[in-house]
Amino acid sequence: MASTRTTTLVLFIICLIFIQELEIHGLEIHGGTQDTAAAHQHIDCGGKCGYRCSKAGRPKICMRACKTCCQRCNCVPPGTAGNQNACPCYASLTTHGGKLKCP
Repeated sequence: MASTRTTTLVLFIICLIFIQELEIHGLEIHGGTQDTAAAHQHIDCGGKCGYRCSKAGRPKICMRACKTCCQRCNCVPPGTAGNQNACPCYASLTTHGGKLKCP
């Protein structure tokens, strides 16, 4: 009788540790600060990039680059220029020549 209680207690503790490890690794996969539901949502790249490129001198080229960056990062910085610190992935993409890819 005592051995079954001990075994049950040990299994319970192992399950708690396993659940805690899953939660820790789940946060690492999704960036730690994002909600897991929000991590799976895709934004409207056409709408966000349309506004982002609305004041660009070459809007078609801007839209093409912005949509590519948006699809890869699932993020577009707010405003028509700058604010790239709001989307670190968006700000880190570069062309083969080493220039920033995203407008």
